[in-house]
Amino acid sequence: MSAGGDWRAKVGLISDTHGYLDPAMAEVFRGVDRIVHAGDVGDEAVLKGLEKIAPVTVVKGNIDGGDLRFLPLEAMVEVGGVTIAALHIAGSPKRPKKQALDVIRRVRPDVLVVGHSHVPVVGKVLGALWINPGAAGRVGFHRERYAAILKVTTGGEIQMDRVHLGSRSARG
Repeated sequence: MSAGGDWRAKVGLISDTHGYLDPAMAEVFRGVDRIVHAGDVGDEAVLKGLEKIAPVTVVKGNIDGGDLRFLPLEAMVEVGGVTIAALHIAGSPKRPKKQALDVIRRVRPDVLVVGHSHVPVVGKVLGALWINPGAAGRVGFHRERYAAILKVTTGGEIQMDRVHLGSRSARG
């Protein structure tokens, strides 16, 4: 997979859409090789919209019912030689939940993408880069909406860019 330039791969990271897919996501995620959604999708239309941009790896969040109730609780994908695991409720890098630690120990991912808290966080846990891209939807206590782009360089380094999507109340 080649995302062009000095990148071996680019991955869009998103979480906590709660049924809202910002129309800007098509441009934000243009050229990514894969999208990882860390749960609380909220509506199947969000996944269909993301799948028009790139293949999607997704996990079930605590609000995902109906047809979304069949989403896996955890997922793993390899992109550009980097193993990415996803989990919705995981705690934080300073206080990881048991399930997050279990996934890291069992899967040994390079990156763990999580959601639930709506708070953008980057840290390291047991050697895994822990990323919560923040909430991209309009439901919740957060004031600002975020997503992220994970880049794998041709040398195998992992870089991340946080993408500000505007305020929670802004209409897009």
